[in-house]
Amino acid sequence: MFQYFIVGALLGFSAGLTPGPLLTLVVSETISYNIRAGIKVAVAPVITDLPIIGLTVLILSRLSGLNGILGIISLVGGVLVLVMGIQGIKSQGLALDIPKAAPRSLTKGILVNVLSPHPYLFWLSVGAPTMTKARDQHMLAPVTFLLGFYLLMVGSKVVLAILAGKSKTILTGQGYIFTMKFLGALLCVLAVFLFMDGIRLFRTVQ
Repeated sequence: MFQYFIVGALLGFSAGLTPGPLLTLVVSETISYNIRAGIKVAVAPVITDLPIIGLTVLILSRLSGLNGILGIISLVGGVLVLVMGIQGIKSQGLALDIPKAAPRSLTKGILVNVLSPHPYLFWLSVGAPTMTKARDQHMLAPVTFLLGFYLLMVGSKVVLAILAGKSKTILTGQGYIFTMKFLGALLCVLAVFLFMDGIRLFRTVQ
């Protein structure tokens, strides 16, 4: 089970640090208002992702035995993780030219996450398939995956909100950039395993 916690933590840590609409909003709310506002945005995925996870797991359960389709999903997941990895390797920090926004940080965080295609694509192509495989090994393995993912994703965004509240330069510093490049390399390795899994599923198609 511990391996699924590690995979979830790696994916969550990368998702938490990767520049995007939600992280930009975390920093924007922190700089415009205070650290508490940024933390409210950071926890938004915990609220919005539950129905997405339920829906994608349900879809995959209906596809059980259709190895060709599952192979395609695994390959798409590999491409998604590979793109995330390459973005991390090429990262030069987070742009801080952020306009001042209106209040209601948690509401804005929820809207940004719900309206973004990234959570849906991630859970359908990477998250839900990983949870399905984990469930086949132990019924608590999917829980450890989710725990690792959200602990690191939300936790990293909360830490960045705190750091951004104290010093804006932290998000363009060498420490952040090096971390993103290191995580990017690990994600590229994970993408290879997803590609291999997709190819294996295709080979089982009669």
